[in-house]
This record gives sequence, structure tokens and C-alpha cells, in this order.
Amino acid sequence: MAKKRHPTGGTPATVALDRAGVAYAVRAYEHDPAAQSYGLEAAQALGVEPARVFKTLLVDTEQGLGVGIVPVDALLDLKAIAASLSMKKVTMADPKVAERTTGYVVGGISPVGQKKALPTVLDESATTFETILVSGGKRGLDIEIAPKDLLRVTGGRTASIARRG
Repeated sequence: MAKKRHPTGGTPATVALDRAGVAYAVRAYEHDPAAQSYGLEAAQALGVEPARVFKTLLVDTEQGLGVGIVPVDALLDLKAIAASLSMKKVTMADPKVAERTTGYVVGGISPVGQKKALPTVLDESATTFETILVSGGKRGLDIEIAPKDLLRVTGGRTASIARRG
């Protein structure tokens, strides 16, 4: 997969991927402000099965924030991510804190290029795909990337952290 730059000059995510020499493809779509689920909107707009499109969620570990990346058609299992982060308990991070910490807006939080490196866990289902899609750093922009490259650039690891609702 060749690197493709976004016509607007990129986001912190694409800049970070370019710096790291990671191959990715930009997948842009027209974001509908009325969409109830950013992730499912992306899957539908891009014609990709929802299991291959991943959302970035932040959790509060009481010792700082952590990142969980799960398919858009699944939920984040808080007990599972707590265990994978070696914590007893986590809660979902306050959206304003998540935005301030990552530098991205909710619905466009990318696991790549955040202001501060956070412990990151990618649901192991991602490894069944050659490439997955994650937010590119703004609503209406996804990045298609190999899971192994996403893990390398985020310093993340895999675990079973998704559950079907």
C-alpha cells in the first residue's frame, strides 16, 4: 500500500505516519453531522465491513489515560482493557479530557499522532485483516493501515478487548 497524502496537507496522524515511514492510505468521505455513530458512518460511506473499521476510545485508569481500539460494531470491554493495562478498574474518559489530551475532537480521535503517547491496546480481531481503518484525525477522514504497522507506530499491543453488544 502506497502512502497517500491528504489534499489539505494532513493531520498530526498522517504527519506521524509519514515521519515513521509507515505505508497507509487516506480514505476520506463526506461526514454527516447528524450521524449517530461516527464509526458506522465511516464503514457505510467507505463501503467497508464494520468489523474492519476501528474506533479509538480513551479510558481513565486513575493513573492516566489509556487507548482502546475496537471494531465500530462492537463495544469496549472495560474489564478486559483494565486487565490488559494491568489495572483493577477503568472507566471511560471524559470526552473533554480525551480531546485535550489527544489534540483531536471526539469522532475524529486517531490512535496515531496524539499529543502524548498513551498505553494502547488494539483488539486482537484486527490481526485477522491485512489492513484496518482507523480515524485519521478528523471526522470524515480514515486511515487504512496494516495492524502490525499501527501497533509499531503507537507502541501498542493486542488483546481481546471488544465485546459484541
